[in-house]
Amino acid sequence: MPDVTQLLSQIEYGDPKAAEQLLPLVYDELSKLAANRLASEKPGQTLQAMALVHDAYIRLVDVGRAQNWDSRGHFFAAAAKAMRQILVDRYRRKMAVKRSGDKSPLPLAEIAAPQPHRDLVALDEALTALAAEDNQAAKVVELRYFTGQGHTQIAETLGITVYRARRKWTYARAWLRERLSESDWFFV
Repeated sequence: MPDVTQLLSQIEYGDPKAAEQLLPLVYDELSKLAANRLASEKPGQTLQAMALVHDAYIRLVDVGRAQNWDSRGHFFAAAAKAMRQILVDRYRRKMAVKRSGDKSPLPLAEIAAPQPHRDLVALDEALTALAAEDNQAAKVVELRYFTGQGHTQIAETLGITVYRARRKWTYARAWLRERLSESDWFFV
């Protein structure tokens, strides 16, 4: 059975069979990443880890779009970014439906309650700004927050040392704290 990097290379050249062979090799790891991310969502979340994995996978191996995968680590970094985009897009669609629907005022308890999804949008916007300044630090946050990877896994995924992964995480946390309000800052 070919390895992940070889299959990614075949997908890059438009081989649709390679995409079919890749899924069983990465499915368990993608499922763990999705489950870690969804575990921090509020109870009653309708998005399941399996659906998040499938949506992310479809974005990642779209044979119609040219992809350039340098390595297995690059693929999983892209998976973290795809999961981030899916969650933020999903939230924005939900909010658009809510805004266009009922115009009755919200109860005070609902306004005062923490809104992790609003925070997710604030984080997404801040990460976009951070990526413009330090792309590697933004990738570290994506891998840590959106997939639950530790410093060692992040280092392997990005092809950097564990020390550098820790430094980038420390820098990114400080950078994000400076730019996000206290109510938007929801992870350590």
